[in-house]
Amino acid sequence: MKEKITSSQNKRVKQWRALTSKKGRKQTQSYLLEGWHLVQEALKADQPITAILGTADQLAAHAAVLPSDVDCFELTDSIAKTIGDANTPQGIFATVPLPHAAPVDPQTAQGGWLFLDQVQDPGNIGTMVRTADAAGLTGVVFGRGSASRYLPKVLRSMQGSQFHVQLVEADLHDWIQAFTARHLPVYGTNLDPQAQDYRNVDPVPLAAGAVVMGNEGNGMAPDLQRLTTRNLYIPIKGQAESLNVAVAAGIVMFRLFG
Repeated sequence: MKEKITSSQNKRVKQWRALTSKKGRKQTQSYLLEGWHLVQEALKADQPITAILGTADQLAAHAAVLPSDVDCFELTDSIAKTIGDANTPQGIFATVPLPHAAPVDPQTAQGGWLFLDQVQDPGNIGTMVRTADAAGLTGVVFGRGSASRYLPKVLRSMQGSQFHVQLVEADLHDWIQAFTARHLPVYGTNLDPQAQDYRNVDPVPLAAGAVVMGNEGNGMAPDLQRLTTRNLYIPIKGQAESLNVAVAAGIVMFRLFG
């Protein structure tokens, strides 16, 4: 079905705009994908898209690959500009239900995992999820205090990798303790006297284990540092004070799992 919407006061338009907020997502139990790349990646991954909305030009440009069994809404250019969050909107969106799959059990989780401890910057989060995907990790756990995976900027910066790896929101204490109890290594990232040069650590056997990345300004929480198998650091040869957390994550992930 294709419906044309020309009024900015249309009830659907108000609901779509609200999806950029936590309250709006909770009320409708859905979230918004913005931009053709994300919409295309969702289609490729067989995500349960409930509606596609876009300007006439955008819908026409992608008509050949848009599913016929999904409701489609044609928007005016002015309405399309008010729905999303991007500074330069492309004019095409999709709505997707919030997942309600059974939570992943850390007692049985397999493969390599990235744990995020209070990471706040959407760009950093997106880059790390994409890098985890590129390095072949199984999933990413968003610990308490980390930015939501449904924030528009996080969704855009993940660039579709969210459909290739498992994303979990959970208490990292539970996950770290569950992994170490199963004798799976969990490596923290922290510069302290007991930390080890990441280059002196062998790749994770069977690529099963985890690496923890901490907050951009404060690093890992001290109580989490005490739970890890070992904490690692990346030697800095120049005069930079520190590495960006996403860059550091990429270096360590490809060392341990890549």
